[in-house]
Amino acid sequence: MPAPLRDVPQEAIELIKSFEGIPDGDPTTVNIDAYLDPVGIWTIGWGHALVHNGAHLRGAQNRALARSMFPGGITRAQAEALLRGDLIEFAAGVSRLAQVPLDDAQFGALVSFAFNAGLGNLSKSTLLKKLNAGDVSGAADQFLVWNKARNGQGVLVELAGLTRRRRAERALFLNQDWRAVAATRSRARRADADAGVPGARRIDALLDTLGEPLIKPPGRTTTPTSLPPAPRAGRQGRRTAR
Repeated sequence: MPAPLRDVPQEAIELIKSFEGIPDGDPTTVNIDAYLDPVGIWTIGWGHALVHNGAHLRGAQNRALARSMFPGGITRAQAEALLRGDLIEFAAGVSRLAQVPLDDAQFGALVSFAFNAGLGNLSKSTLLKKLNAGDVSGAADQFLVWNKARNGQGVLVELAGLTRRRRAERALFLNQDWRAVAATRSRARRADADAGVPGARRIDALLDTLGEPLIKPPGRTTTPTSLPPAPRAGRQGRRTAR
């Protein structure tokens, strides 16, 4: 009998949230609204891509349609519910690909990695090969390899933001303090801007140690038919700017 789906640990969710950010498409409203991400896909919350007629909803011309899918926006609690739903396929994928027992920290770090880089890339990676061979230390160091993306000229460059994320995922994988690694956020963002690379969750290409170009992560799940109720007044956390 197959094992039940494993929950993504809260520490991994907090790591993902800290790097994904939660832009607001309309800061003049109380709740969080859909926005166009740097590759032109309508997104809401922590990286939840909107889907219409089986495809990602794209382009500024679809602003009204995007807003109509979440009239009034969503709360932070609802944004986290969407994120948790989106992570289900990645949790299942990590459980399928890993052939060795994983503790919660290792599992969470791999889910974060897969959510960012894609399950297809994880499946081909040296990271997974080393993990399944029992080389935990070697697998941990492989997180650091996946820190490159193509800039506006198509040139592959190292991104400070991705480097910071991979270090945080490595730290979590090793049951270390990932928050200490994530403390240099603003400097990493400035360095990425200087490199001419959009600050996007979806990455055009990364390289493994074998030099294989990465594919984009698969599309996120479509919007659910219902959302959890909004928290009571006074309990909603403040939104932070990207």
